[in-house]
Amino acid sequence: MPQRSAGLLLHRRSGSGIEVLLVHPGGPFWARRDDGAWSIPKGTYEPEAEDGFAAAKREFAEETGTDADAAMKGEPAALGSFRQSSAKIVDVWAAEGDLDPGTLVSNTFQMEWPLRSGRMIEVPEVDRAQWFAPEAAARKILKGQRQVLEALLRHLASG
Repeated sequence: MPQRSAGLLLHRRSGSGIEVLLVHPGGPFWARRDDGAWSIPKGTYEPEAEDGFAAAKREFAEETGTDADAAMKGEPAALGSFRQSSAKIVDVWAAEGDLDPGTLVSNTFQMEWPLRSGRMIEVPEVDRAQWFAPEAAARKILKGQRQVLEALLRHLASG
């Protein structure tokens, strides 16, 4: 059974068009990775135990340090469920809103680094956030999440 994640894709209109907010994973494994490494703010949840949209808002707050309701400026839209990999399905909501990437305060987690060293370090789950135009976002976002970006653009084009 694939793991379920819930995420919130924040978007805004700028002078040059639509921009989407993506986050970059923290930790040494991702430190030098850029293209194909960014993600929507998201995290795991159990659909039997928690509402998906509530989980998406919780994960947004944990990864950005900003309450999702405060960041959203409009009604959220369910974009759907997307298979990110054979092991993960992501349920995604989109909302127009705003967030200053400079205010990012992510939760942290412990990991062994270097691998198999027995040494534990604490790293942020997300080390930065940034607004991207759709073309740049398509390069930056994880391959398995490009379909989420495409769904948002279709949703916005349909009115």
